Amino acid sequence: MAGEQVPGGRFDFDDGGTYCGGWEDGKAHGHGVCTGPKSQGEYAGSWHFGFEVSGVYTWPSGSTYEGQWQNGKRHGLGVETRGRWTYRGEWTQGFKGRYGIRQSVSSGAKYEGTWANGLQDGYGSETYADGGACFV
Repeated sequence: MAGEQVPGGRFDFDDGGTYCGGWEDGKAHGHGVCTGPKSQGEYAGSWHFGFEVSGVYTWPSGSTYEGQWQNGKRHGLGVETRGRWTYRGEWTQGFKGRYGIRQSVSSGAKYEGTWANGLQDGYGSETYADGGACFV
């Protein structure tokens, strides 16, 4: 990491991003907040030797992910809110994985079932905005 470490647990990256929080062996460790260059994106939560463990990531668009991480990727249980859709469920190496629910925030339409490589793989049920349901 190039940059200048400032006393008090703050690190300023050369690209303009910052990290404030715990440190161990020169890496983010414990609890902390990392903000991208020009405040583009932010992760707030727990860290393990430079990697996110559990917390909230907010994209510049306002989309969020709250949940578990492994080796810099969403992995474990988490909730992603993107536009008018929310996904709650499992994640595998950055992709929606195994089982989860994708639901419209406004209409009530949803898919509840299994996922493969981040996509619905067809084993579940869909509920439409008009209340109708389909098992796929």
